[in-house]
Amino acid sequence: MENDLAAQGGTAAWLAYAHPLFMLASLALAALALRAGLGLRKARRLGARRDARAYARHLRLAKLAVTLLPFGFAAGIASAALLRGWSALGSAHGWISSTTLALFLAAAFVGRKLERRASEARDAHALLGVLAALCAAASLFTGFVLLP
Repeated sequence: MENDLAAQGGTAAWLAYAHPLFMLASLALAALALRAGLGLRKARRLGARRDARAYARHLRLAKLAVTLLPFGFAAGIASAALLRGWSALGSAHGWISSTTLALFLAAAFVGRKLERRASEARDAHALLGVLAALCAAASLFTGFVLLP
């Protein structure tokens, strides 16, 4: 495509990799948060007392990931439109990523209510987290083919 600055090489080609690298790091944090959360869930179902350090780790990782993910999403839109000359959400990757972000934000919303003890929706929180992780995997695969 003639409007694809990244395909022409130079700085734009390097900048086109900023979004995927940022998202890999953000999603790695989200995966660690999911792992910690599922560990808490397993312990709770086995009747063990909640480990305060494990709970704090889950919150710390999840909050950081959910803070970073919208920035990475916005960077993807900017990269598609400004560097690649594409429609911002004109690919399967864009739509899957939109769904993924919505699921992560929904998990964060329910998690915040759990943290404040305003809800007992642990199962919904876990389901949203797992669905977000599965959608993130699909987003990774659909995004890989778009690399310059």
